[in-house]
Amino acid sequence: MSFLIQGSGKGDKIGIYFLTLIIILFSLFIGQLFSEIISFKLLGHSLLYKSEFDDLNLILSLLLLPFIFVFFSIILSIKYLHNRPILSLFTSRKFFDYKRFFFSFFIWGLLMICFLWISIFSGAEIEFNFDVKTFLPLLIISLIMIPIQTTTEELFFRSFLFQAFGFLFKKGWIAILLTGILFGLMHGANPEIDKLGEILLFYYICTGFFMAIISHMDDGIELSMGYHAINNIFASLILTNDWQAFQTNALYIDYSEPVIGIDSFLTIFLFQPLIILLFSKVYKWKNWKEKFFK
Repeated sequence: MSFLIQGSGKGDKIGIYFLTLIIILFSLFIGQLFSEIISFKLLGHSLLYKSEFDDLNLILSLLLLPFIFVFFSIILSIKYLHNRPILSLFTSRKFFDYKRFFFSFFIWGLLMICFLWISIFSGAEIEFNFDVKTFLPLLIISLIMIPIQTTTEELFFRSFLFQAFGFLFKKGWIAILLTGILFGLMHGANPEIDKLGEILLFYYICTGFFMAIISHMDDGIELSMGYHAINNIFASLILTNDWQAFQTNALYIDYSEPVIGIDSFLTIFLFQPLIILLFSKVYKWKNWKEKFFK
């Protein structure tokens, strides 16, 4: 069965989808409230107002904490409200394909490391920042909590909403279009938008299209999960700056003036299309026209 229409079972109805959306948003609110309470108790202020004296690892943990609430709200809603197997959220296959996940993970990770090396050797204001006392806790947080965060976003956009739009419209291109736009708009509140401008939303929307396309063509979110996970782990663990959403004790800090670099345009106009081409060859994707329009 196509991944798009796996959300068209007996328990999948418009009212159930709407109720699930309310539950997901409520769980996000509860998670954020819980993080704020902890922040006031441990830091003495809201997460919205960071201090230079704050523990960056604690801040990161509190920012990621709400995603645990959302993750379980999606999983439990699909199981008990939609009466569907949890696996149907991840793939149309009979098992979750970890090989696909790690293939995507390492392909994009390798490309980002190449970007970093090129930036360093071209004279960018990037400094080595290793401190074992702060890096080891960050390593644990990044390898455990960030995959939860990225998986939760994938489950919401590339699974729940994607299959909801599949249930409503039965057209792959509509589900790709709508989830891509919504994924981009979700990032509108990120601090980097203030620094780089709304043009950055175009990058996020295109990336949303990219991950929706590979999920649709591959009938599962393993590839998009791998791409998304290493993208955010890299931003947390390897290279950070003082104006993005994740400000951490990463290995490298970029002190360059905030601008949308050529790497962003290369990503959406060259590397993401090439990755789609690579995946299509490796996994033998066919019937593109039927998948998108029928």
